[in-house]
Amino acid sequence: MNATIDVDRYTFVMATSPGSVEDLVPPRAGAPHPSGGLPADDAATYAGWFACLAEPTRVRLLHEVASAPAGVSVGELTARLGIGQSTVSHHVRKLAEVGFVTVHKDGTSSVVVVNPSCCTGLPSAADAVMGVLTQRPCCPDDVPDDVTVRPMTDEDWPAVRRIYGDGIATGLATFVTEVPPRKTLDARWLAAQRWVAEIDGTVVGWAALASASSHEYYRGVAENMVCVADGWHGRGVGKALLRKQVIASDKAGLWTLQASVFPENRAAITLYHSAGFRTVGVRERIAQLDGEWRDTVLLERRSTAEAVTSCAGC
Repeated sequence: MNATIDVDRYTFVMATSPGSVEDLVPPRAGAPHPSGGLPADDAATYAGWFACLAEPTRVRLLHEVASAPAGVSVGELTARLGIGQSTVSHHVRKLAEVGFVTVHKDGTSSVVVVNPSCCTGLPSAADAVMGVLTQRPCCPDDVPDDVTVRPMTDEDWPAVRRIYGDGIATGLATFVTEVPPRKTLDARWLAAQRWVAEIDGTVVGWAALASASSHEYYRGVAENMVCVADGWHGRGVGKALLRKQVIASDKAGLWTLQASVFPENRAAITLYHSAGFRTVGVRERIAQLDGEWRDTVLLERRSTAEAVTSCAGC
């Protein structure tokens, strides 16, 4: 099946065949193939992606598009890169053919939007080709000095629930559409794994872990959640919370932390990677939010004896 897209004066066909996929999710994202080899079909797909990016201007163009979550017009790309419109349109066509971007009309302008799966598909492809997983650090080490993380107390609940609401409002944080009652959260979250972050005495974020399963053999597996208040993003709050959470969970003997993130939430995925999480894969159409099917990226962090030792003095 092919989709015809008009980019300014250019019309091209975006292929959706197995060798040129629109969705950039490798069959085994982020993990080596059990056979020890890379299947020919996967190799052909990855080769197509890498070949598409073997042109510096195309890499710059993709960077500009990826840096604008709402999309950027072909005219704006022409101005930013200082190249002709026909050249931009040519490279947009090449990027769209393998699914790195999509294009839609907004009035008279053609708007180019990045495929959010790029953030997981491309790194996972590189991991698969090299036969290794990306290096997994202990925890973020560049936490700002003005962020203080401490255990959550009863007095923090109003702020915690308010910040939860901030996360819901973004549409990028959770499938939950209403802030759960304190009683519900209190029963779900592990008592010793709840944290709040403060700046100048103001609670600006929280983090909590919940048991992933009631089965005893999963007792060391926990689901992660980090939430930052509206207006406080970009201050290192999430990084400070995740650092504390990783260190505390290692010391508590939890062997796996897992998190589910919308592919569009690239900042959260980057944050988790900085704390040693790896992308396991993408769960397609896993649930609905406001009547729309959404995908989630599944990430996990495995604790090791070495990680616990190295974090002991963090």
